[in-house]
Amino acid sequence: MKKRIFTIIQIGNREDLPSRAFDFFIVINILCNIIAMFMKTFREFENFYPLLQGIEMVTTIVFCIEYVLRIYTAEYLYPEKSKTMAKIRFLYSYDGIVDLLTIIPFFFLSGFVALRLLRVVRIFHLFRINMQYDSFHVITMVLIEKKNQIISSIFIILVLMMASSLGMYSVEHEAQPEAFQNAFSGIWWSVSTILTVGYGDIYPITILGRIMAIVIGFLGVGVVAIPTGIISAGFVERYQKDQRQKDYHKFDKKDLVEIEVTKDLEGKTIDELVRLEGLKIYLVIRDDLSIIPMDQMILRLQDILVAKSEK
Repeated sequence: MKKRIFTIIQIGNREDLPSRAFDFFIVINILCNIIAMFMKTFREFENFYPLLQGIEMVTTIVFCIEYVLRIYTAEYLYPEKSKTMAKIRFLYSYDGIVDLLTIIPFFFLSGFVALRLLRVVRIFHLFRINMQYDSFHVITMVLIEKKNQIISSIFIILVLMMASSLGMYSVEHEAQPEAFQNAFSGIWWSVSTILTVGYGDIYPITILGRIMAIVIGFLGVGVVAIPTGIISAGFVERYQKDQRQKDYHKFDKKDLVEIEVTKDLEGKTIDELVRLEGLKIYLVIRDDLSIIPMDQMILRLQDILVAKSEK
């Protein structure tokens, strides 16, 4: 019975009709819960508040039952673990945390009701809009590949934020002590300036403070653009990789040739070689590593290029 419950509640089991029906039942619950949550914010629907509250309660109870069943059948989700460890593993897994966060606000943290929108992830799973099948996978891979650069840029933003807050406090504290009471009170101003939001509720009034604000504003535009550029470049690289992989499967492998990089090709980039020699390069073999070629990749002596002539 437990095994059958697991196969029914398992997400995306398209071959099992009860499992498929359960998936759609959960999706309907998610949509009803979210719609009820939104409609309760309209004064025009005050007369329907008891009904909306009832819908919210029933759908939340369904989520609770599902959550308990997933804990109950966790041993089949993690068969390599013991029953107790499988249940614990599910509790701190991504799905387990999302399910818990969407239930808790109804009972305890009403201010965090927006967390219920995390249930939309279940709809993504149902239609296979998930990490394994489509563009969500590309987004995740780009963030993972560029995580060091992104973390570095965020660190620079935080340093600039703290420095601008401290600098503005030292300049503006005497002129407007109510606005800049301490160094930390300038954080709100520095965030709105560096991130180019500019609410204008706190602003410098001294000449030196305004000069600093101009400089910090220009720096903020440049610094915030750094992670954007990194992520954009990552998407371009990923797109080029995917295109090369698609192209690789479109032609007869007999047309491929292997070219060893000699001294006359050493130091050139892939882009230069493609333009000069009219080659389509699909793979670079370097020190027993197979590398997907990028346009600005510099060739080394004894690299092996798997290519096809475009002439």
